[in-house]
Amino acid sequence: MTARPVAMVLSGGGAKTAAHLGACRAVREAGFEPSWFVATSMGAVVAAGLASGVGNDELLERIASVGARGIVRDPLAPVGGLYLQSLLKPGPLRRLIEELVPARRFADLSVPLTVTAVDLDTGELVLFGAGAQVAPLVDVLCASCALPLYYPPVVLGGRRYGDGGLRGVVPLEPAADLDVEMVLAVDVGPGFDVPPPAELPRVPSMVRAHDEAVGILMAANSESQLALWRADRTRPPLVYVRPRVERHATFTVGRVREYAIEGRRATREALDRWGLDS
Repeated sequence: MTARPVAMVLSGGGAKTAAHLGACRAVREAGFEPSWFVATSMGAVVAAGLASGVGNDELLERIASVGARGIVRDPLAPVGGLYLQSLLKPGPLRRLIEELVPARRFADLSVPLTVTAVDLDTGELVLFGAGAQVAPLVDVLCASCALPLYYPPVVLGGRRYGDGGLRGVVPLEPAADLDVEMVLAVDVGPGFDVPPPAELPRVPSMVRAHDEAVGILMAANSESQLALWRADRTRPPLVYVRPRVERHATFTVGRVREYAIEGRRATREALDRWGLDS
């Protein structure tokens, strides 16, 4: 039987984006095949890895191995003063992306991929890849992951870019104009539905304040984008998947296998509600 096409929107969320791998597994088990990815931040890295031909299991193992090498083991170790350009150096992130994504050009991907980033000087949401402007794939992925405070901007074509999640951690709007029968969005970004942790992470107070403020703004944007989509009957049907993941888990690489399992569970549940789970 021929697989049915589905466009997938993959949110940002750091290590939690391993849930996207479980979601993709559930999608294929239900008889669908991703025909287009729209993604941001680490969700875009996951999408690019899959579209490069890396299998679900292999990509999950590559992500899980990050913690063992200590790339993000102590993410706040560089904190040393207010005049640092960012808390983290961009080199380890770039090397991680290069390990997860074998392709170096959007044209080398087997599935069309649209990646979002934000022009930090204008605030504009900018699209790269399929149906948009083209730049080197790894550079674009680094730009899409460059959350201010944590990473410095990435310069592309003379413009400074940052994390696409600043304008939409669930990048639904770029998917609205796709000529597809169905869109499935997986959201592991901040949300008002996620209870606070029993114990707050041990980070400097100013970093926590930044994370809380950005999280509130991202959650509000996600609610607005969902409401706009559901109010517009001209848009494709939207299957919205919200895996159960905790707050403040951006760097919790040790739990990526759990996130993948939860992503599969939540996607199967969402498809079942639509009567689409085989």
